[in-house]
Amino acid sequence: MKPGELYWSLVDPIWDAISIYDGEEVFLKQFEACPVAQRTLFAAHWCQSEVRNGGFHQFFGNSTGVLAPEAASSFQCIGMPKTAALVSQAMLWFGPTYPRDREVRDKKLAKYESEHPEDWDPFEELDDQFFELIENENGGFDAAADMYAKNGG
Repeated sequence: MKPGELYWSLVDPIWDAISIYDGEEVFLKQFEACPVAQRTLFAAHWCQSEVRNGGFHQFFGNSTGVLAPEAASSFQCIGMPKTAALVSQAMLWFGPTYPRDREVRDKKLAKYESEHPEDWDPFEELDDQFFELIENENGGFDAAADMYAKNGG
């Protein structure tokens, strides 16, 4: 089995059962209806996939940002506490209460971008730290997620 296949075998069956596109209420209802191990891996997968693709700016700017709190706790669950702490730190950029509403996050990001056109990404340093951690902490994401899946969560 290739790295990542084991954890994905738990995520795949629920992939279409959880919508990140219909707001907080729908997301939380669907997310909480799924088994803990599957939803843990779902949240961690989405976060690492989005951040690896376009950084925290993309993660928070897209619909995936709705699951940021779950992603932080999911990294903790799969044995990546430094990554969990980094996600939590990135969320604090939005203030003491993280906004699950994409429109609220987009407005704050757009305001920052307009005020800092030469340095439009407030997460650049955190991205670099995330890339290092996601590859190395607890053997890297695929290894940590596979071990979590193997142990049944």
